[in-house]
Amino acid sequence: MADRKPGYLTPGFRTPGEKVHQKSSRAAQVRRRRIVLAVVLVVVAGIAVVTAFFWPGFAQEEPEPLPEVTVTAAPPTPTAEPSPLPEDATDFQSAMPDSALQLVRLDVTEGAWIDEADAVEAWDVVYADGSADGARVDLVAGQWSDGDAAAEVYATLLQAAGDPEAEGDVTVGGETVGDYAVTPGATAGESVVTWRNDTAVFQATGPEQLVQDFYETFPM
Repeated sequence: MADRKPGYLTPGFRTPGEKVHQKSSRAAQVRRRRIVLAVVLVVVAGIAVVTAFFWPGFAQEEPEPLPEVTVTAAPPTPTAEPSPLPEDATDFQSAMPDSALQLVRLDVTEGAWIDEADAVEAWDVVYADGSADGARVDLVAGQWSDGDAAAEVYATLLQAAGDPEAEGDVTVGGETVGDYAVTPGATAGESVVTWRNDTAVFQATGPEQLVQDFYETFPM
């Protein structure tokens, strides 16, 4: 073997000290990389949490919409006392209610339909709230011997009343027993509701909304 000069290193050969230093350097690099990777993972996780739950909150559940609450006002009630019916009141008269909405029956007189339209009986009935110049609906009610006669009178009344603003069927217990129509009144802001219930015909006149609500409430 050839002699080596002191201090001469063969290319590619490292002293034990250099090997230890190199291993330590590599270990430090690995630790640094692990630390950097851990920091990056923590930052990414933090961003994900903030994005999901705070802004813009993709992971948060959408709150269920609150149910809509519909407040329905109680129907008005009468404050006046109705006028009593005569002791010999007919069944048809007695079937007419004492009150409808805030209106009470104040006056009942024999109606012209007996002579004008051959009604078996007819009545003019005033429903009002009892106050001076207060709410009022004038009702004409008549009854005929059969449904065909009542239907003819109803058709004649509608022809005289003009074009209906609204119309439809009158039903009792799911069965159609007649028709109704809303027509303009003689003065501004007034309406007329005419309806037939089998052998009976009714016509109510009064302020637009009041008379329509009256019709909806009237039990005949």
